Amino acid sequence: MRSTTTAQASIRTRVRIPLTFGDGYSTIAQAVTFDGLADGREHLALLLGEPGLGEPGATPLVRLHSECLTGDVFGSARCDCGPQLREAAERITDTGGVLLYLRQEGRDIGLYNKLDAYALQDSGLDTYQANTALGLPEDARDYTAAAQMLAALGITELDLLTNNPDKARQLAGLGVGVRATVPTGVHSTPDNLRYLRAKAEVTGHTIDLAG
Repeated sequence: MRSTTTAQASIRTRVRIPLTFGDGYSTIAQAVTFDGLADGREHLALLLGEPGLGEPGATPLVRLHSECLTGDVFGSARCDCGPQLREAAERITDTGGVLLYLRQEGRDIGLYNKLDAYALQDSGLDTYQANTALGLPEDARDYTAAAQMLAALGITELDLLTNNPDKARQLAGLGVGVRATVPTGVHSTPDNLRYLRAKAEVTGHTIDLAG
């Protein structure tokens, strides 16, 4: 059962990092690390633009981005993670907010299991069927640590950049005010179309594949 309460976490370090993406886009992030996160992992917050954290009336744009080594680092076209990360960096920089980079590879089943699931997808299963065929949850992610990070940053209400309704549901259940859900773009390719369709049809992601 997922937690509905969050213990307090604290900020450990803040450091400035210039970011440059493969297409040449660049921005400046303040990277923030934490102590006391519920799952003990090294999650990272990237403050981008002018978030106005803690200021009256400030509602930052926030993305919860789960780590994807194959997509974020190697540019795999089997998912839309890399393009979503790049999009989020620019959109959050433009409006001011936070990108939470969460160490939850493969919807938190791990890298090796994710690649095992890829092999099953090649035999015809969709991304969720492959996980369950391995005896794993369709989606094992828990956003308790994300709620702790937001609280440590002084964020009580936000606009959430996501196509995944479960992220908004979990944050709300953890006491984070989600004022609005802002969809990401649709980053479809011939290699990830079946994957995107499964996300839309099985777990209700707001992905319009009609075009």
